[in-house]
Amino acid sequence: MCPELKLHRCVFRAFAFALVAAGMCAHAAQEYAPNGNYRDLVALFEDWRAFEQPPLREGAPDYTAATLGRMHIELQAYQARLAGIDPGKWPIEQQVDYHILRAEMNGFDFNVRVLKPWERDPAFYTTVWIAQSDTPAHEGPTHHGLVELWTYSFPLSPAAEKRLAGELRVIPPLLSQARGNLTGNARDLWISGIGTIKNQISDLSALEQKIGGAGSELERAVKDSQQATTDFLAWLERQAPSKTGPSGIGKENYTWSLRNVHLVPLSWEEEVTILARELTRAHASLRLEEARNRGLPEIPVVGNPEEYRQRANASVSKLMAFLEDKDIMPVKANMEPALRERMGEFVPEQTRNFFAIATHLEPMTLYTHFYHWWDLAQVRDEPHASPIRRGPLLYNIWDSRAEGMATAFEEMTMHAGLYDDNPRAREIVWIMLAQRAARGLASLYAHADQYTMKQAADFQVAWTPRGWMREDLDLLGFEQQLYLRQPGYGTSYVVGKHLLEELMKDRSKQLGEEFTSRRFFEEVNGAGLIPVSLIRWQLTGKDDQVATMMRVD
Repeated sequence: MCPELKLHRCVFRAFAFALVAAGMCAHAAQEYAPNGNYRDLVALFEDWRAFEQPPLREGAPDYTAATLGRMHIELQAYQARLAGIDPGKWPIEQQVDYHILRAEMNGFDFNVRVLKPWERDPAFYTTVWIAQSDTPAHEGPTHHGLVELWTYSFPLSPAAEKRLAGELRVIPPLLSQARGNLTGNARDLWISGIGTIKNQISDLSALEQKIGGAGSELERAVKDSQQATTDFLAWLERQAPSKTGPSGIGKENYTWSLRNVHLVPLSWEEEVTILARELTRAHASLRLEEARNRGLPEIPVVGNPEEYRQRANASVSKLMAFLEDKDIMPVKANMEPALRERMGEFVPEQTRNFFAIATHLEPMTLYTHFYHWWDLAQVRDEPHASPIRRGPLLYNIWDSRAEGMATAFEEMTMHAGLYDDNPRAREIVWIMLAQRAARGLASLYAHADQYTMKQAADFQVAWTPRGWMREDLDLLGFEQQLYLRQPGYGTSYVVGKHLLEELMKDRSKQLGEEFTSRRFFEEVNGAGLIPVSLIRWQLTGKDDQVATMMRVD
């Protein structure tokens, strides 16, 4: 029996077991049509995405218990339709799309059963976003009525003013609804969420200053949003003393989410092993690097804005030339402009966070992580042929690929020789890996309720070399809050790197002398921003990771 058919039968058994256990409703049974083709899968995907959008309640997305309970029951009909499609004889690329849709449906199920951000997490109700994420969608759970301020150009045109005013009107009814929805007892999520809502007040105040002489409709919408957010903040603060429970989801739920939503073929325990190993390797490698570089001059620190601009521009030029000269990967016309738009700016020494410390020494150490912006440029300029992969996958399912590649590329380019003329920069790469391993490991302990969020932050600070992770800056709290809000995200940087390195090993073994790094990156990029386990299946034909995740014991 071919591997793909074996995998499909395993999937079908899993769905059948789940549906029998749940008791399918009559509507689900009617939709359960065995077999089906790829067009049926695409049609189901379109129906699913429409269903996943909650109905409106007083102009805001409805996250009340009654509505979500009803939608959770109706989810069974969509799962039944998917289980009724037999992809076993399809090309692997199409079978991969099947599993993407399965993962998204599992993501909705997980959010309703376990994560419950609308019930446990005040930050879920943040609406105003002033910056574009460097990932396919915002990191962590977000609601369906966001205001993406970064997409607007100021001063606003009359049409833009009207559109923005309409978008802001979601805030008062949403925050009114939130007071009834937020019945959870997750203390760390509650307290950190208060800080996030305070940020929205600041962002709305900044918007008020920007619009200045805008029309009364937009001014009124901003003021109403400010008042609603201020009142909501006061309510959160009044409720805070009563919130005493843990915020983690537990090892079993964490593993279920990894394997069934993010399609990461690991358990909580296995991720602990990988993160602990990478933390050890990063620290040991840093010490050896320091020994190797003993006697070399330190990297001069950027001292002013003009010097920062000069060094940043030179770093982009050097990185792009290195990739092309060494033929590391295909270099496209949109890549260098994507980097130059995100070079950052000079930051005074007393307010430099972890990443600013790195860029004020050697900008390339972070610019290699900006593979993210090349990903987004490709999504924009070369939309994927598959409608299922064309846009961002829901529930951060892309995290192992997006964050994993950005992290892997830092070390891969170092090993390929990027810093041969600047050995001290190699020390920075190891420091960055240590920081990501430390914060990811801390997030695992937080989800197992072995650490509070404060203890997780303390662990991250303690194991980040040279005191670069400062307790007095916002970055620390932001990172641990995000990883508590979105299980698996804090580890995705290092675990995704591990999975991509494993894929490189398997693909190079398979191709032999035909393997090149250029071909590897071209193939991975061509597969889209999907879980690395699915990319591996598509590129190598090996379905073992997906089959293991789908096994019914």
